[in-house]
Amino acid sequence: MQTASELERLYHAHGAALVLFGTSFASDRGIAQDAVQQVFLRLIQEGNLAHVRDPKAYLFASVRNQLLNDSKLRSRSVELTLDSAWFEPPERDYAAEQNLKHALRVLSEDQRQVVVLHIWGELTFSQIAEVLEISANTAASRYRYGIEKLRELMCAKEAI
Repeated sequence: MQTASELERLYHAHGAALVLFGTSFASDRGIAQDAVQQVFLRLIQEGNLAHVRDPKAYLFASVRNQLLNDSKLRSRSVELTLDSAWFEPPERDYAAEQNLKHALRVLSEDQRQVVVLHIWGELTFSQIAEVLEISANTAASRYRYGIEKLRELMCAKEAI
């Protein structure tokens, strides 16, 4: 196991160069810094460089591998736009959709979270209670009040 002082020495000796290398590889300094940090964190938690012939080369290879893994994870992620998570009915009613989005923004955060989790997340009130760390009864009442408020807001918009 590496001692903290040995890892600190390696970080001070090679940290800047590792970030520079990572930046040339990832084209983003923040991503490179995160990769270097992950490599050293892993070494602190479980690493043992005693089996490594060249610690400097090992660190550079580790940063490269971390960046490749991160890149693979990012490429698997699909970025959702605000509109993509909403409705996709055959005959899309954009005006009603905008009214609903506006009405949801008017709800309190507590009610909005429960409504979105229940309707679009398709979670039960027990599951919502677990996610939000509230009781299932509280989740149900927030949903009920949220739906009532949405109904009022949506009906008021239609009446105009």
